[in-house]
Amino acid sequence: ITVNPTPNVAQPANQTLCNGATTNAIAFSGAVSGSSFSWINSNTSIGLAATGTGNIASFTAINLTNAPVTATITVTPTAAGCAGAPQSFTITVNPTPTVVQPANQVLCNGATTNTITFAGAVSGTTYSWINSNTSIGLAGSGNGNIPSFTTLNGGTTSVTATITVTPTAAGCQGAPQIFTI
Repeated sequence: ITVNPTPNVAQPANQTLCNGATTNAIAFSGAVSGSSFSWINSNTSIGLAATGTGNIASFTAINLTNAPVTATITVTPTAAGCAGAPQSFTITVNPTPTVVQPANQVLCNGATTNTITFAGAVSGTTYSWINSNTSIGLAGSGNGNIPSFTTLNGGTTSVTATITVTPTAAGCQGAPQIFTI
């Protein structure tokens, strides 16, 4: 009488990534020699097939929505015709934050600017900005919206500042937008 052992699989680590990032490869292992592994993915929209066998190679994570997307992957070990207890782990793909293009402003010396309120589609997005020319009366950088301020130009020619605003959400950075004052 031969009694084969019950195979197991070491618990894979969860992964959280930004849209467009490359996942870590997932190598399954267990204590029983000769084990094979099959897996099922609950959400193929992240860029991973619905099912597979063996290890999972790294792949480009995808999230085309404005909210985090999570897939649960369940892996089952098999050895000598015996199946072991499945283990589950998750891959969460955070969306790419955006910022609505701010309008350029053209003002006279001593005029008050319009408040610049940044907005985007991804909830929880924060905005950081850099100003190329502080002589207009605006700091060199900041976070969040830009309150109205009184413009400065003590010279005889027009002065332009280029402001670059970058959106960030859940550790993921989006494409910057540029506008001028």
